[in-house]
Amino acid sequence: MRVVFVGAGPGDPELLTLRGKREIENADVIIYAGSLIHTDILKYARADAILIDSHGKNRDEIFAIYEKFVNEGRKVVRLHSGDLSFYSAIQEQMEFLASKNIEFGIVPGVSSFSAASASLKRELTSPGVSQTLIITKPYGKTGKPEKESIKELSRHGATMVIFLGVHLIDDIVSELRDGYPPETPVTVVHKASWTEEKIIKGTLEDINEKVKKEDIKSQSVIIVGDVLEKSGVSKLYGGDEP
Repeated sequence: MRVVFVGAGPGDPELLTLRGKREIENADVIIYAGSLIHTDILKYARADAILIDSHGKNRDEIFAIYEKFVNEGRKVVRLHSGDLSFYSAIQEQMEFLASKNIEFGIVPGVSSFSAASASLKRELTSPGVSQTLIITKPYGKTGKPEKESIKELSRHGATMVIFLGVHLIDDIVSELRDGYPPETPVTVVHKASWTEEKIIKGTLEDINEKVKKEDIKSQSVIIVGDVLEKSGVSKLYGGDEP
């Protein structure tokens, strides 16, 4: 593969997959988001690898980097934080590479919501409490279908994980209260798995004030639902007859 997209995980370099590490070690060029990627992950790069921070670069500039180094016969690794299956903006990059007949591959990564669940020591689904996990984000520059608004999704009462929205905590809480009762547990995990990780626990009645008090405005996941405090018992290992 001339270009490999690698999910760098939530931050802790030890949560990078073995395959992701191998791809970084073999790369001639590594493009990474300096504002999101823990730079310790770059220690796996070769001493002669070209490291390019994509922060501040637009789509066309990144596309030009791909073409330049692929045409030179170099292997390029594109590092994205977390996992690549959602909110990674790689689809347009893959379509560009395909249009240029440039071969590419994908290495999945550990998502920050998985790291947050581990930090909280809570399973995000639980028998009799919630068996559905909704992953979403607030309305942004690219828009969002009305039926996928946080207000609409809140009416399911399922566990919800909200990305890219902690800076809009007041608006999010207002929408969440359309479907969840005010005493619903909410936890915000900032920089899950980083040494700077912060965990803020509350309910829909007070989480916004707690978040603002900590002055957290980015790199956080918001987790909503009763599974944060309640749990059922699985029958999977209960020895009961089906």
